[in-house]
Amino acid sequence: MASLPQAVTRDAVSNDAVSNDDFPIHEPPLGRFLTRLRKALDAQTLQRLRLNRPVGEPELLRVDVRPIRLRGQPVLSFVWHYRQRVETHNQPIGAALDWLAGQLGDRFQAAVLTTDRDEVELGFSRKGKALLRSRARHDAASGSGVAGAQPGSANPAAQDHNRSKPRWLDAGRPFLAALGVTDASGAVVPAMARKWRQIDRFVEIFVGAWREARLDPAIGTPARPIRIVDLGAGKGYLTFALYDYLVGTGLAVRMTGVERRQDLVDSGNRTAAALGFSGLDFVAGDIIACADEAAIDVMIALHACDTATDDALYRGMAAGAAILVCSPCCHKELRPQLLTPGPLRPLLQHGIQRGEMADMVTDTMRALLLETRGYDARIFEFVALEHTARNRMILAVRAPDADRPVRAREQLDGLRTFYGVREQRLETLLYGTAGGGID
Repeated sequence: MASLPQAVTRDAVSNDAVSNDDFPIHEPPLGRFLTRLRKALDAQTLQRLRLNRPVGEPELLRVDVRPIRLRGQPVLSFVWHYRQRVETHNQPIGAALDWLAGQLGDRFQAAVLTTDRDEVELGFSRKGKALLRSRARHDAASGSGVAGAQPGSANPAAQDHNRSKPRWLDAGRPFLAALGVTDASGAVVPAMARKWRQIDRFVEIFVGAWREARLDPAIGTPARPIRIVDLGAGKGYLTFALYDYLVGTGLAVRMTGVERRQDLVDSGNRTAAALGFSGLDFVAGDIIACADEAAIDVMIALHACDTATDDALYRGMAAGAAILVCSPCCHKELRPQLLTPGPLRPLLQHGIQRGEMADMVTDTMRALLLETRGYDARIFEFVALEHTARNRMILAVRAPDADRPVRAREQLDGLRTFYGVREQRLETLLYGTAGGGID
């Protein structure tokens, strides 16, 4: 697949080589990489180490490593990202470095080391040859934020583990004040604190999805802007946040918010004009009535009620979107259809638990249907429950895999049969009837 646009796939970098003093020429590439890592730890300039391309573990996506302090002692925190879960393990620095030396080139075939001033990439060819590349970061001196950069301090090793969570958005951005999230001084309005966390979390999720999608490098240039549609945009909090963030990295963006309520459409367009967001507009319309002829790169639909989420996913797929982001709510369609298999009767005799089961079955069917169309789909918590009750998210990234659609179809048939599902909106839109077109 093609590489991501540089501004989003990694911290902004230049073609300037890093000084050879960092890499003694007598060392092989792996040794030079580990030397650079040790130096970054000693100088407290390490921002993040990412381990990519795991071998023999299809459920493991990547491992992010960063320095923290626990009980006053420096350690390395390993965050293991699996398809259905995230695990965190901490190790003393010495033991962690020894472990890394044995894993790189064996269990992991690529790694990216990000420091205050440079980014070092280590990769291994199919024949096991190690390749090393290093580039200086544009923003090393200025400290300016870039898409894909890890938020927070340039020196996380000096911070305590219980420090405040770093943010992906600058609270001083004008759009936040225009939407009433912050006051004129850039302080978050107390009543909007939950919305602020939701906005920031959404940007974080999107940056991760953008890296995975690996779109054509031409996307994001003036000749080929990123095309994004936000279906059911509402007041546009997330619409404005994502547009502002991406444009702030130097990318060209063409973004449209679709909303039924004309007053919100008018308000969004006035705010966009006042902020000078020339690539952002709002239009009036329903999700299902939104034309799907125009190709798009990203489809967003947050808090679309009941089957409106299915309509949005269908429109996104029909338009060829590489990234689909949904936060469903009001799962009503499947609840009256669900059978109560014998072993589950005690569980589902309670209305609240029957509703939660309907939620899980509905979203699982949606994820499987996305996978039948060539997407890698996952379901996870959007933000914590104390910030919003609508905290489930479906994220799908186009990732061709010959086995995935077949596997998803088998699982979908089994789930539909077990629960007696007769009709599900997204399946009907894609295949006509339950099981239709799925051989």
